[in-house]
Amino acid sequence: MTPDDRWLAAVWPFVKGHLPPTPATVLEVGCGTLGGFVPALRESGHQAIGVDPEAPEGSDYRRIEFERYEPRHPVDCVVASLSLHHVADLDVALDRLKDLLAPGGVLVVLEFAWERFDEPTAQWCFARLTPPAPETEPDWLHGHQQRWSASGQPWDAYLRDWATEHGLHPAEIILRGLDARFTRRHTSDAPYLFADLADISEAEEQAAIDAGQIQPIGVRYTATRT
Repeated sequence: MTPDDRWLAAVWPFVKGHLPPTPATVLEVGCGTLGGFVPALRESGHQAIGVDPEAPEGSDYRRIEFERYEPRHPVDCVVASLSLHHVADLDVALDRLKDLLAPGGVLVVLEFAWERFDEPTAQWCFARLTPPAPETEPDWLHGHQQRWSASGQPWDAYLRDWATEHGLHPAEIILRGLDARFTRRHTSDAPYLFADLADISEAEEQAAIDAGQIQPIGVRYTATRT
């Protein structure tokens, strides 16, 4: 099972638990190359479309940036999984989310709070990495381990430079922008790193969070459009 598969399987119960009743229309923004939750959404009886420039081929997907996607009608639910922290213009993206939702529609957001990824959390991850497969590109955690070592910087400075280079938005700014446009129903911190740590379960990461060993990097949020 790939890290993406582990992630989708682990967070699907949260997503499913906040969906409107079938056969509601659901738009997943940033569904990625695997198609995100679209197969599970359709299997559960929802009318789902995934939007992403790198979406799979097929009638259930649209290969386009969600900011440019024009549905025939606003949808009953929008799911945004790890798709907001790297948008070029956060305000434009959040305004577009609101436009895509029908009044009373449900927004489900899964995000990555990179600003909480402090050195103890990074070291906890690095100590649990398995060796990368030969002749493959390093995943994001191996990549951080290698680049930080080569940089000679303190972790906090390295992380800030990385986030600036990639134009990442902090989760607290994303949440503030969401709350300005939607009525919040739920927010919680959650495990995030386990999907890329083959020998660590979601429950084990949560135990480390509860023990104060690491920070909760994941954010789960739901809201409605009034």
